[in-house]
Amino acid sequence: MEQGTPGEPPTQSAASGRIPLAVVVVDGAGLVSHWSVGARRLFGYEKEEAVGRPVGDLLPVHGAIPEDRESYGAFDGLGPDLETSLDRRISYPAAGRARLTGSRSGGDCRVDVLWWAYPLIGPGPERLLVLAADAARLAAYDGPEGARTERDVQVERIAPGFALHTDFPGADELAARLPEILPSMSVGESARIVAQVLELGYPVLEFSHHDRVPVTPDWGVARRAERKERRQRAAQAAARGLPVAPDAVDDEGEDLEYAAVRERLEFLNEVSGRIGSSLDLSRTILEVSRAVVPRFTDVAGTYLREQVVAGEGFPEGPPDETTMWHRVAVEHTDEPGRWDDVVPVGESMPFPAHTPFFQCMTSGDPVLVPRISEEMGNAIASQFEKRDIRPLINHRSMLVVPLKARNVVLGFMILLRHRERPVFNDMDRVTGAELAARAGLVLDNARMYTYQESVADTLQDSMLPHIQPRMSGCDIATRYLPGTLLGRVGGDWFDSVKLPGSRTALVVGDVMGHGLNSAAMMGQLRTAVQTMAALDLPPEQLLRNLDDLAQRLGEHYLATCLYAVYDPIASELHLANAGHIPPVLVRAADGRSELLHLPTGAPIGVGGVPFESVTLRVAPGDRLLMCTDGLVEVRGEDIGVGLATLTESAAHPAASMDDACDTIIRALNTRGGRKDDVALLMARLNGIPAENVAHWRLAVDPAEVGRARDMVRAQLRGWSLEGLSDTAELVVSELVTNVVRHSRSSRIDLRMVRSGVLVCEVEDEDQTLPTLLSAGPGDEFGRGLRVVSGLAKEWGTSRTRTGKTVWCELALPRR
Repeated sequence: MEQGTPGEPPTQSAASGRIPLAVVVVDGAGLVSHWSVGARRLFGYEKEEAVGRPVGDLLPVHGAIPEDRESYGAFDGLGPDLETSLDRRISYPAAGRARLTGSRSGGDCRVDVLWWAYPLIGPGPERLLVLAADAARLAAYDGPEGARTERDVQVERIAPGFALHTDFPGADELAARLPEILPSMSVGESARIVAQVLELGYPVLEFSHHDRVPVTPDWGVARRAERKERRQRAAQAAARGLPVAPDAVDDEGEDLEYAAVRERLEFLNEVSGRIGSSLDLSRTILEVSRAVVPRFTDVAGTYLREQVVAGEGFPEGPPDETTMWHRVAVEHTDEPGRWDDVVPVGESMPFPAHTPFFQCMTSGDPVLVPRISEEMGNAIASQFEKRDIRPLINHRSMLVVPLKARNVVLGFMILLRHRERPVFNDMDRVTGAELAARAGLVLDNARMYTYQESVADTLQDSMLPHIQPRMSGCDIATRYLPGTLLGRVGGDWFDSVKLPGSRTALVVGDVMGHGLNSAAMMGQLRTAVQTMAALDLPPEQLLRNLDDLAQRLGEHYLATCLYAVYDPIASELHLANAGHIPPVLVRAADGRSELLHLPTGAPIGVGGVPFESVTLRVAPGDRLLMCTDGLVEVRGEDIGVGLATLTESAAHPAASMDDACDTIIRALNTRGGRKDDVALLMARLNGIPAENVAHWRLAVDPAEVGRARDMVRAQLRGWSLEGLSDTAELVVSELVTNVVRHSRSSRIDLRMVRSGVLVCEVEDEDQTLPTLLSAGPGDEFGRGLRVVSGLAKEWGTSRTRTGKTVWCELALPRR
């Protein structure tokens, strides 16, 4: 568009795609409050004449039918739609084509216009925005692909851009709300149009292949009226015996039908493009609801079966009167909040057999109700306790469409139109069915993803252990972060296992790959580690056995694993590594942190490689940090950077173990680029002081049983645990007697450890493990371990390098 003389419209190129646009604002009393330059040029009234006058005087839609009816008769009867908007009987956006008649500069005029009417709802007085353009200018538009007729224009996407002059108080507000009036328009595009129009000084109507107004003018109405007039001419010609063109009656009908079908297909194509942008179920539901309001319907309520909303998988069996339907979305063009209290989102309810909703969900076909009668409104309202829904639904046109996938009804949509709007017809029923079919497919994809994600999360949670924060001689804190890729489930895990001698095994592992297979393999390896750790195998032997197991499970089973055993009495760490990143040790004495350089070894599943273990001295208060590579490895960055950050952040002082873990997560997880899941285990190695450990060497002699009882009683008195004396004496007596009677050992070692519990251990040189037996009334043996099992909090046995150990734990009395 070229700049013209000030006060006059610029030169308009036929190929520019822009035509002048009239902008009229009507207040709540029906008086004109703004009259643009474009309105003056289109309708002939000066601004001073128009502002403050009733809008009906300036935009008359009634008048005598002119003599040249042939030229304008095609548009007769179109005016009342605009009149209804001006009279505020239509409270939603509307558009159309009309022939306006009236006085213009003292003479008769007839203006063929395209118009849009937008109620402005919000703070301040009620107003109506009316946009209008000369249809003749639009029909003359010649686009880049050659001349375009009015028939071509009917499928154009049109974006009205307007600007209000500075002498109008609401100019800035209305210009800023352009994206609200035209939801498909971006804020940037709105700013460009408004700035350009302000510079030019008058509004324009701009053609665009990317934007669409909320309502499409009824372009086909002109052809319907023209078709009627052609039929009348054909009838007159036939009455006079004149020849009639074959296409005088049928061609226009076919053209109209073709245009209507094309418009419906275009609408469905737009809807398909707007839904399915996400696999998130709630977002998909909103996309489906907003795609049809206000263009196809004025109210859209979406209901889904509760199993779908809960992510419980595919619903089984057909719905019936007991099926609960969850209201997941309500989109409408009514005033804000009108529907919220009556039909709130989140409510669940069944529907009885006499309702059209039940008919839709059981038949799987759309149900069309041209007008909801008083009787039907009462029947529907009976489902809503203490809420009268009848004012919202009575006398409205309703279409209920099922949301199906694989011939199973997942839900349905209730579509309602305002009373002033044309009722749903058979073509709408077909359009609604196609819309529901596409929406149902998208919803089913989102449902399947939600269900699979729920299954994966459940599996992941079941695989990860619930570790006790306090173990014998150490405190433990853990963190797990799922991966950020589509497959959130991974193979990272951590664990802790209680061992004889008040020791604790600490494990961190990482199965290579993602998904359910990796999680399943992780579960198998974790179970194997727990089983072998309970046998008190040395770290290097445990990894050796785990490697053999992985090879037997399959050639694709690969994992890394770091295994450590902490002895709080000896203040030692025994570690072995199978291809895992090294741990970090933070010294309590000076706060210094260091990566522990261990023999790396090969990953579990490679086979044929040795594993080595190392022993480290630790001090009370030292912290051991073990994690998977997902925490330190970022794509495009050397892993050494992550390890350095891990070492540095681990040394930061913290008020608690949980705070220390959070500090590390924040330091490494905010770098961006993390895709893998993360397992983190931190253990504070508190140790057990020597004064809390008592040890005695006994001979394999029945007389030593009494001596053992005396030493236990004396030691408990020294620890101020006299309340445990009777129980501890009986348990120790049974364990020592069992060795004296059945073992081939030459010595017995008795040890008691006081930590969070009282641990009693009896060790000998015989590797034959005792078993719990059933003893009858006459049996001489088999009662010892039953007594121990009944009195102890926990008990167990394990082989050692030189024999075996039988241990039990007694709960300390509460103080």
